[in-house]
Amino acid sequence: MQPLNFDAQLNLLLQSVLKESELSTSLCDQLIQHLLTVDGACQAFGVTGTAEATVIERSHLLRQIYPQFQTFWKTRSSQPEPLETLWQLWLPLALQLVAAQTSLDRPLIQGILGGQGTGKTTLAATLKLILNQLGKQVCCLSLDDLYKTYAERQQLQHLDPRLRWRGPPGTHDVDLGLQVLQRLRQGYLMEPIEIPRFDKSVWNGAGDRTAPELVSSIDILLFEGWFVGVRPIDPVVFDTAPDPIESESDRQFARDCNARLHDYVPLWNQLDRLMVLHPTDYRLSQQWRREAEQQMVASGRSGMSNEEITQFVEYFWRSLHPQLFIEPLVQGAIVDLVVEINPDHTVGRIWGETRCK
Repeated sequence: MQPLNFDAQLNLLLQSVLKESELSTSLCDQLIQHLLTVDGACQAFGVTGTAEATVIERSHLLRQIYPQFQTFWKTRSSQPEPLETLWQLWLPLALQLVAAQTSLDRPLIQGILGGQGTGKTTLAATLKLILNQLGKQVCCLSLDDLYKTYAERQQLQHLDPRLRWRGPPGTHDVDLGLQVLQRLRQGYLMEPIEIPRFDKSVWNGAGDRTAPELVSSIDILLFEGWFVGVRPIDPVVFDTAPDPIESESDRQFARDCNARLHDYVPLWNQLDRLMVLHPTDYRLSQQWRREAEQQMVASGRSGMSNEEITQFVEYFWRSLHPQLFIEPLVQGAIVDLVVEINPDHTVGRIWGETRCK
């Protein structure tokens, strides 16, 4: 039997899985072969000598959640359901989180690091759907939810005009996030907890904090953001930093953002696990942002021009350059899972190893 090398073949297999009430031996063998030769995530998801059991468990879960997933996906995209991504990433990751949380005596806190267009919000929403079907109460928290209030950011911008956009280190209420995560790590909730929420639409798009969400039960918290888990680096690297960090004022801004990262380390220390959605080229974020803005304009909404997009994206590259902060991180010991994101937003290589604290 030839190895399955194409997503189209896997898609056909998964369609067969959905139609069969029992997994045939032939189909099971093909899925095992694909799992062991193409997936590339055996170590990341703990698949060793249990490939058959893994395929059967994953197949059962696929059939269980597919009706809800199909409805969910129709509300998010006009594209066909990404069955390959569901099979290769979302299902095994959900099962892994269940196993990790079961071994704890408290809620599990999963960090998700991903830049513009990497799909971190879609990942969190999909995981919540699957985990709910597995009996787990899931709460999603974005780093954006921890922004300082509009008034606080206005004052911050007055003190430091370089912080003209929300997002860089220093624009978040780290203490607020720390209070939430520390309370979760203390054990299961005896009374409801307030989860911060942020409304980006108010104040002409400047955004402001809104009423918190009251949550009474959490098994797994999915904490996502564009620099969740990112730690300070040696300031000397900014002396020879890559574009667009060009001028001395650019380098000073980068150094200052790097220094502010120290305030976030206690927050990152609350994470049980950290995964990174890692583009094959960090510059894809600019392309993806341009595509997103074009879709907004096509739907009748206002969007940024190409020049404005370039200024916007490069602003964040100057604050925390992916080449300096993300590349070393994905090779380090604190990341449990790395998911490579291709230019067309599909999933590429997956690697990592479970290291639950």
